[in-house]
Amino acid sequence: MGKLCVLVSLAVFVFALTSAKRYQPNWESLDARPLPAWYDEAKIGIFLHWGVYSVPAFGSAWFWYYLYHGVPAYVEFMKQNYRPGFTYQDFAADFHASFFDPDEWADIFLASGARYVVLVTKHHEGFTMWPSKYSFNWNAGAVGPKRDLLGDLLTAVRAKGMHFGVYHSLFEFFNPLYLEDKANNYTTRNFPTTKTMPELYELVNTYQPELIWSDGPMDGPESYWGTLDFLAWLYNDSPVKDYVVVNDRWGNDTICHHGGFWDCSDKYNPGVLQPHKWESAMTVDRHSWTHRRNINFEDVLSLNELLTVMARTISCGGNLLMNVGPSSDGRIIPIFEERLRQFGKWMAVNGEAIYYSKPWHTQQDNATKSVWYTSQKLIATTAVYAIVLEWPGNNTLSLQAPIPTPSTTVELLGYPGKFLKYIQGAMGTMDILLPILNPVDMPSTDGWVIKMKNLKNQ
Repeated sequence: MGKLCVLVSLAVFVFALTSAKRYQPNWESLDARPLPAWYDEAKIGIFLHWGVYSVPAFGSAWFWYYLYHGVPAYVEFMKQNYRPGFTYQDFAADFHASFFDPDEWADIFLASGARYVVLVTKHHEGFTMWPSKYSFNWNAGAVGPKRDLLGDLLTAVRAKGMHFGVYHSLFEFFNPLYLEDKANNYTTRNFPTTKTMPELYELVNTYQPELIWSDGPMDGPESYWGTLDFLAWLYNDSPVKDYVVVNDRWGNDTICHHGGFWDCSDKYNPGVLQPHKWESAMTVDRHSWTHRRNINFEDVLSLNELLTVMARTISCGGNLLMNVGPSSDGRIIPIFEERLRQFGKWMAVNGEAIYYSKPWHTQQDNATKSVWYTSQKLIATTAVYAIVLEWPGNNTLSLQAPIPTPSTTVELLGYPGKFLKYIQGAMGTMDILLPILNPVDMPSTDGWVIKMKNLKNQ
């Protein structure tokens, strides 16, 4: 009996020790989980809004909602382009994705310098991009392309060495179960228990995403959606428990307060260092997250504009998630592909200032506002990077933040093997003398990176 008691006591102790390491279904416990390192190191991601709304390709992913509520521009669009009685559900048959080549997409995303890709697997319209058993016939496996778009893209992206994430909307515009719960002031939970959460478990168990980008909690607190139980399972027992990351959109009371990283609002970009890991999810098209048939050249951010958003984001501790909207037939349209490849060429030269970087003690320079800083820990020192978005007219870059020492070295990334000279400016600045280069020798035409080592205040 004595030995048995000892063994039982030992088992209880081991169980208690193990249980103590498990995350509990409350925010204090869940928010204490360390952010998996891969996400902060990756820095750059691609966002893809693609679905039935890509067929009308007008306005936004809220097309169905605005049409239902009689927004004049959407009503007139339908009157001019579709027969009377044509419904939103009828668009699904034309979502054929006949030119979709997941390997080609993955090549573009890899060339862009992105380290992760996030696909909208279900937006607020409720159409799932995988053959979900919880979506009846309103999914890509049953209508339209009749294939597993999610699975095909995931396989191609991972084959290129990139991480893969899924966007998933908690709610659906017109699902009767959701509307009934809403009418009951969220005192009933028929929709999340029979639709939202079963889909999420199916996504995780089937596709094992490394990131879950939740969205859509315009109404309803976390307690209605049942987020805490799901996240506790995700962190403790799911097949992705050791490396999955999640955002903050899990109820109308969680945004910018809870989650692995925070999005806070669409195109969030505070411009100052944040105390919590965050992400700027933004669009390459100035006006929409989705493909628009009437997009114009001037609607697309220039490379310099993209680099400006990126520099501000990374310097302040965020990740950049760049959104492009594929066409309904499965193409990344040429202007989006061009911009992503241009961005990738810049990253190929200057990526050491971005990937794996950490915020420096100063984000934006006071003397030259078009300069943002990042830093990297090296073996014997710290490298500080100044991301320069405007080449100075006199070829002299004046910086207020860095303080040089006799051993400070300064380099221009993409201009190897040559240290740049610097002097003390009249206003106490560190004035870096930039080289006068033939345009063909310039490492970039839209942004440059100055690398400094052995600073006094590194």
